[in-house]
Amino acid sequence: MAQEQLDDVARLIGLSDSIHRYLRVPKRVLEVSVPVRMDDGFFRMFVGYRVQHNLSRGPSKGGIRFHPDVSLDEIKALAMWMTWKCALVNIPFGGAKGGVICDPKAMSMQELENLTRRFTSEISIIIGPEKDVPAPDVYTTPQIMAWIMDTYSMQRGYSVPGVVTGKPVAIGGSLGRDKATARGCCVVIDEALSALQRPIEGTRVAIQGFGNAGMHAAELLAQRGYTIVAVSDSRGGVANLKGLDIGGVIAHKTETGSVVGFSGGDHVTNKELLEYECDVLVPAALEKVITQENASKIRAKIVAEAANGPTVPEADAMLFDRGITVLPDILANAGGVTVSYFEWVQDLQETFWEEDEINKRLQQKMARAFRETREQAKRYRVDMRRGAYAVAVNRVAEATKLRGLYP
Repeated sequence: MAQEQLDDVARLIGLSDSIHRYLRVPKRVLEVSVPVRMDDGFFRMFVGYRVQHNLSRGPSKGGIRFHPDVSLDEIKALAMWMTWKCALVNIPFGGAKGGVICDPKAMSMQELENLTRRFTSEISIIIGPEKDVPAPDVYTTPQIMAWIMDTYSMQRGYSVPGVVTGKPVAIGGSLGRDKATARGCCVVIDEALSALQRPIEGTRVAIQGFGNAGMHAAELLAQRGYTIVAVSDSRGGVANLKGLDIGGVIAHKTETGSVVGFSGGDHVTNKELLEYECDVLVPAALEKVITQENASKIRAKIVAEAANGPTVPEADAMLFDRGITVLPDILANAGGVTVSYFEWVQDLQETFWEEDEINKRLQQKMARAFRETREQAKRYRVDMRRGAYAVAVNRVAEATKLRGLYP
């Protein structure tokens, strides 16, 4: 899918065949065996990957995921998408991704630490603040980033906080990182409404997914004056056309583990939420939830992809034909990597910014990325996704051409 998307935009922008071929494959792929001492005293072997797609614009950047379904093809695709995401928001990184095939839910904290430290040791030959900077992803946390930073630092003999982002603030993490993805998504929603000349007041929002991105997006959008009419998590959702009390929903989720059962609204399924009466739909959970089957039933005028890949290509075309604006994932959820970049800069400078400064810089980056995406979409008369890819691929192609081929 990632290669097909590149092929499509290459035709759109007239990318040279040589650069197209160069960008179609990752620069470097590392597969490692990861022996881990388990709590029962026995060793267990895991397989891990680190893929660097492109380094033309700077060190590569991308998360590490711990999941039983990790595959090399998946990691290659995600690394390519990170290249485009970093280029779109114009931060000086290329794309990378990593993963270990494991089930972290079945492992103790000690086993997770052993796994993390050994995996870090195995990939330490290609990571570093000047080369490749990992971050949290699926089932990896700030604590896991702390173990990566410590392991890498022990090998170097001194502290290297810039080797990862998404760390706890106490060891060089950035303020504002926890809400960065949600905040960035809110900025592009604001920009999209402004472009459509619609007011915030009275704009109804439905959010599928109430994890980090979804919950913080609901909170931030409510503070901005949006009316949150529906939210859901993996167990189901709750909806109220007059608006939900988001503070109450968060308290209920914290107490019970789910938004289901919140007294201030009616029960809805995740499927029903996607088709709920709203102006803005924020898929913030799973991939491939907007399909050919439900694209014709979506009532929102704006779809903001806080999750990765929630819309299948066939549905994309259907939504575009219906005049629905899709804010693509490489734009709508780029707030996280943008603040990761800020964290990296702060670590290298050993100077840390106040949260207001970080939020202001994030606002500027996201708003500019939206405007550039919209300009390209209008220029080529295509949807916002292709507009975003046009911006990103052109930037990477230009850097690649300027640097040339060595030797």
